[in-house]
Parts: sequence; structure tokens; C-alpha cells
Amino acid sequence: MHTVVTAVNRSEAQVTEHASGTRTGGTPLPGVEEPRAVAPRDARELSRQFFRRLTELEEGTHEYQYARNTLIEMNMSLVRFAAGRFRGRGDDMEDIVQTGMIGLIKAIDRFEVSREVEFTSFALPYIVGEIKRFFRDTTWAVHVPRRLQELRVELAKAREELASRLDRDPTVAELATLMNISENEVIEAQIASNGYNSSSLDAALTGDGPEGGEAVLADFIGVEEDGLRLVEDFQSLAPLMAELSDRDRQIIHMRFVEEATQSEIGERLGCSQMHVSRLIKRIITRLREGMLGELGCA
Repeated sequence: MHTVVTAVNRSEAQVTEHASGTRTGGTPLPGVEEPRAVAPRDARELSRQFFRRLTELEEGTHEYQYARNTLIEMNMSLVRFAAGRFRGRGDDMEDIVQTGMIGLIKAIDRFEVSREVEFTSFALPYIVGEIKRFFRDTTWAVHVPRRLQELRVELAKAREELASRLDRDPTVAELATLMNISENEVIEAQIASNGYNSSSLDAALTGDGPEGGEAVLADFIGVEEDGLRLVEDFQSLAPLMAELSDRDRQIIHMRFVEEATQSEIGERLGCSQMHVSRLIKRIITRLREGMLGELGCA
């Protein structure tokens, strides 16, 4: 299991050092000595400030990392809320939380301040999606040979160690090197990891969040029908996309289809991350105004 939380730990001295924002100029950030202790209501307002600051910072700098890490820790309550829906599932709750943390980090890296949506609403589908994937990948009940059962345990330890050291998912080759086995054996162990447990789709899940109540596992698996409501929006958006320049369409494709970061887009286009951020905001504003015009004429 990925050890995600350890990747965002830091000392209070580092927090104080990076919170001022004076090294790179721009809007200074408030110092948050205990991000995990921030109340959810306060976290929403602080998150807006930190996201705005992220758009002014270059990726890879100490200030950028401080802002990103603080966002992760302030919003960990979202992960525990989502994970609480799956309490009683039978899996280690900490494993589910760690998996949800991956979704939270993805949401933070992909959230755009220009979007008129609360971060909590944006992040929860990512968090729940990762947890669903966790269940999907660990609920195939098949017979696994003893050798692979033991190898699965060693693989989990190796993945956790490398994830903590590299701050990312390790590759098959890196796992093979650390475990001193072949890449094929790593892949075989990964497949075996998906078959150690099973559960009925009718298994009851008791939620401990504000919504409370009970649900069954089947309620959280499958394609969300709500996506069908986007069809009409796609039809309205298509002609507006056709009016964009080739470069603007390429930027939109890289950002929202390939899910490339602004820095990656900048490298491919030969410009800075800040310039890419401005381009994306301009394009989104143009599309939004076109969509609103379509609705107004309907």
C-alpha cells in the first residue's frame, strides 16, 4: 500500500520558512502550524488562498511544495469522510484512507481556481474513485499458490518503501531491483495481490459521515449515470471548440484529455508554466462565455 501521508510531513520550522511567501513575491500565505487540525469550514477558505498562491508559484520550488503539502494535510478530513462510507468492509481502514489520499493528491494537482466549484465537490469523486479502484483490484477470490502469497507480502513492503523514498509510485523495474527478482515475478505478484479477498456486492457499508445511513457495495461500483447529463453540454461545447485555434485546442487536449500538468504543457510548447496558466484561463473564459450565451438564447 502506498505510504502517502509520510510524503507530506514536515517540521514547523519549514512551515514558518515557506509561509511568508517573500522569496518569490506575490501574495504571502498564512502560516499553518498544524494543517490537520484546521476545522473543515476554515480549511475551505484557507484552501482558496493556497490554490490562488499555487498559480503564482513555479512547480518544484520550496514555496510551491509548502503550499501543496499544506493543502493535502488540511483536506485529509475529506479522505476520512469518504473512507468512512466503507467502514465494516473488512479491509484495513488505514489502507482505504491511504488509497483515498492518492485521489486527494490527484484532485489538488488538477484543480483549477478558475473553475466555479468548491474544491470539496471537485475532490470527492477523485477520492471515492480511488477507493472504488482499491475494492475492484482486491476482490477477486481465486486460489493463490503459497509462493505468490508470500511474494505479495514482500511486494507490498517494497512498494511502501519505494513510494516513501521516491514520493511516487515505483515502477516494475524499480521493484524488481529492490526485491532482487525478475520483472516478470513482480508482475505475477501484482496479479496475485488482486485475488486475496472477496466480498458480496450486497455487503452492507455503514457510513459515519453527516449523511449517515447504510448502503451496499454495489452502490459504489459501476458507471455513474449522472454523466449522461453532460451529453447536452458536450453538444453545445463542440461548435465552440471548433472555433478555437489549433494551438488552443491542443492546449485543452493536453490539459483535460492527456491530464498533463501546466509545466509539462509548457515544455512541449516552449513557454513557461505561468504563461500556460494564463492561456488556459483565457480559453476556459471564452468557452464559458460561449456556453452561457448558448443557454441565454435557448
